[in-house]
Amino acid sequence: MCAELPIQQTIHSETFRTNCRKAILVTRRHSGPSYARERLIAGPTLVSRQNAVLSFAKIMSACDFNKMEYCSPQAKCDSTPRMTNAIGLLVGAILRLFCTHRRLLLENLVLRQQLAALKRRHPRPRLEAFDKLFWILARRFWPGWKQALIVVSPETVVRWHRSGFAVYWRAISRARRRVGRRRISNEVRDLIFRMVAENSTWGAPRIHGELLMLGFDVSERTISRWMRRAPRNPQPAKRWLAFLRNHREVIAAMDFFTVPTLSFHVLYCFFIISHSRRRIMHFNVTRHPSSIWIVQQLREAFPYQSAPRFLIFDRDAKYGLQVPIAVRSMAIRPVRTSFQSPWQNGIAERWVESCRRDLFDHVIAFNERHLKRLLADYIRYYHEDRTHLGLRKETPAGRVRSTDRGTVVCQARLGGLHHRYDRAA
Repeated sequence: MCAELPIQQTIHSETFRTNCRKAILVTRRHSGPSYARERLIAGPTLVSRQNAVLSFAKIMSACDFNKMEYCSPQAKCDSTPRMTNAIGLLVGAILRLFCTHRRLLLENLVLRQQLAALKRRHPRPRLEAFDKLFWILARRFWPGWKQALIVVSPETVVRWHRSGFAVYWRAISRARRRVGRRRISNEVRDLIFRMVAENSTWGAPRIHGELLMLGFDVSERTISRWMRRAPRNPQPAKRWLAFLRNHREVIAAMDFFTVPTLSFHVLYCFFIISHSRRRIMHFNVTRHPSSIWIVQQLREAFPYQSAPRFLIFDRDAKYGLQVPIAVRSMAIRPVRTSFQSPWQNGIAERWVESCRRDLFDHVIAFNERHLKRLLADYIRYYHEDRTHLGLRKETPAGRVRSTDRGTVVCQARLGGLHHRYDRAA
C-alpha cells in the first residue's frame, strides 16, 4: 500500500544550515537598498532578465512535492494520471506568480532539502516521459538548469534530448510523401526485358523510341537502368555452342598426363584427341618427353595432309620452340591456352579424368610396355563400347543400337573392370 510522505522529515543538520545561510543571503540581497540601487542603475534589461529567471524558478517549483507518495517494496503504487500532473503543474505555476521573492526562495530551499532526503532514500527514481520532457524544455529555456538538477545527471538529460531529436526526425521522414518520378509498372518492365531479349543489338534509345510509339512515357535513363537488370539471355551461349559444334571437325587437342609405375617411376602419356567425335587420334608413352619426340608423334598422328586446322595445347615447357614451328609447318594453326588455365582445353582434360577414373584408379602399371597395352585396351573400349554424354549417349565409333528381342549377353572389358551388353541374335 502507498504511504504519504510527511512534510517535516528528519533533515541532515549540516546540509540544512548551509542551505539556510544561502537563502538568507539571497533574501537580503533582493530586499535591501543596494538591490534597489542596482535595479535603478542597470535599467530595464537587467530587470527583465531577472524577472524571467524568477518566473522560471516559480514554474520549476510548481509541483507540490509535499504531497508526493512513495511505495514500500512489498506494495504497488497506484499511478496518478499524467494529465492531472500537468494541470497541477500549471495551477501551481500560476499561484506562485503572486508569491513574494522571500517566500519563493524559502520554499525552494525546503523543497530542495526534501528532494535531497528523498534521493538518499531512493538513489535512482523512475522517471516517466512527462518528467523527461520537462527537463528537456528546462535545458532549452533555462541556462542554470544544471545547478538545480539532482535527480539525474546532466548527461542523462542531454541523452534524452538527442533521443527525442532522433524520434522527431524519424517520424517526419516516414510521414513525408515519395518524391521523384513514379515507379514504372510491371507491364513496362516486362516489355523492356522482352525487347532486350529479342533484340540483342538494341540500346536504350531504340527501346525508348519503341515505347514512345506504344504510348508509354518512360525516360531513356530509366530504360538504360532497367536494361542492366534484365535477365541474361541463354541464346548467346547456345549460339556459341552451335558455332563450336559446326567447327569441331577441324579442331584437335593434345596434352600429357603422368602415371606412376610399380617401381616408383613416372611415365608420361601423350595423346591427341579430336573434338568432332572425341576420338583418340594418337597416343604414346615415354619416360623422357622432349620437343623432338613430340614433333615425331605429330608426324605419325597426321600423315598425308590429314591434319586439322586448329590444334589446342598448353604452355608446357616440354613443347619448347620446336613444337609450335613444326605445327605451323604442317599447315596447322596452334592455339595456346593461358597460364594455369586447364579449362581452356576442356575436351582433353575431360578425357584424362575419364581415363583415370575408369582405368588407372584400379590398376598399377608395371612398366612402359604394360602401360601402353592398358591404354590400347582402354582406348578400344572408349571408342567402341563406352557411351558419352557429350555425344548424346553414343560412342565415338558409332555403336549400333540393338533392335532384337533376344537374351542379353554380357562381355567383359579391361579384364572385367567394365562390361558391354548386347542382345543375342
